[in-house]
Amino acid sequence: MKISEHFPAYTDFSPLVPVKCITPRTEGCFHRFFDTSPVSPSGRYVALLQMPQEHRLPEPGEAANIVLVDLHTAEERVVSQTCGWEPQLGANINWGADDNSIFYNDVNTTTWEPLCVRLNPHTGEKRLMPGSIYRISPDGKTIISACPKRMRRTQLGYGIIVPDEQIPRNYGFRDDDGLYALDTETGERKLLVSIKDVFDRAEPSIDKALYEHGECYGFHCKFNPQGDRILFTMRWFHTEQEQPWNMISQGLKYWVITMKADGSDIRVAVGPEQWDKGGHHINWYPDGERLSMNLCLDGDKQLYLVQVNKDGTNIGKIIDSIPGSGHPTVHPNGRHIVTDSYEHEKVAFGDGTVPLRLIDLQEKSEATIVRIPIGNPGTKVSGVLRVDPHPAWAPDNKHLVFNGYVDGTRRVFIADLSGLV
Repeated sequence: MKISEHFPAYTDFSPLVPVKCITPRTEGCFHRFFDTSPVSPSGRYVALLQMPQEHRLPEPGEAANIVLVDLHTAEERVVSQTCGWEPQLGANINWGADDNSIFYNDVNTTTWEPLCVRLNPHTGEKRLMPGSIYRISPDGKTIISACPKRMRRTQLGYGIIVPDEQIPRNYGFRDDDGLYALDTETGERKLLVSIKDVFDRAEPSIDKALYEHGECYGFHCKFNPQGDRILFTMRWFHTEQEQPWNMISQGLKYWVITMKADGSDIRVAVGPEQWDKGGHHINWYPDGERLSMNLCLDGDKQLYLVQVNKDGTNIGKIIDSIPGSGHPTVHPNGRHIVTDSYEHEKVAFGDGTVPLRLIDLQEKSEATIVRIPIGNPGTKVSGVLRVDPHPAWAPDNKHLVFNGYVDGTRRVFIADLSGLV
């Protein structure tokens, strides 16, 4: 992957690998998430979101920029705007099957309904489709998403910003909300699996009597690398439970569900009885048969890097001598895991900087490949304004894209790990 020499090097804390800042002139930029490459299929372009400001929460109708970075020329260019974003995953920008299509969320500010935009960033040609995007399939033909308006019911900072009164509530086992699928060619959208479908059809079966007096909402969803299976997370809380509006509650129950791409064969991979011990951030293994995540297994509140089969069997530690943290991804070589850290986690440095950790499963060792600042003034207003590195592999699986807070603003970086992986 060619990266222009005009991008400035990041050398603070002596990185183990070459690192470039790819947004030296455009402030407030970040890439989507740890499970999606912001780099185009050819490896030439990077698609990012630029916040209009970084020191307060966004308001309904407030627009952010879609920015395209040319890795060959170091050009940074605004290619569109969107009102369908929040501070953590932005507008959920995904590349399609080639460099001529990016997909992202927007909002019709007249109706406050979400839109999925298909944009050719080189010509400006746009197509508006109903619904929203969280993840696109590897072949670029299908987009999946939970309802981006409802996602804010359980956690602020994800989905899209609309007026509070425009957000529906999911009482009971809803058959009109859940996981949606959008055909990128026809623009047709359908409810692939409803929340009621999950409670009715999942194996092992879920005791519905425990959850009939509550609200349940879809959240994360991801295709496996093969495109034949989907993971879908759901969050439930008791209807009578007192909790702040759209904030994580102590009483939330979590499920990690997997299913075939057509919505059949619904399985519970991780349920509340396990997640209640503590955990976060699921991802697919490269084989598409297993999941990886941070999870507490022993009741000691120690996060481990854990794997589990798509059907919930054979759950166990990937490695027990190295703690979990942040947003872990298993490299396609099966030998390495890369992850970051939250500012408050034990592996962080305690000064507003965190490590990008490269874990070698064969050698049972780890190295801090980059130490990056993420502490920022916005977190005094709300934790939603935190900066997470979200390390994500480029299509060549040798370069790593991540966020940081450097020189008073959010910036995006690329590390060259070709000498390590």
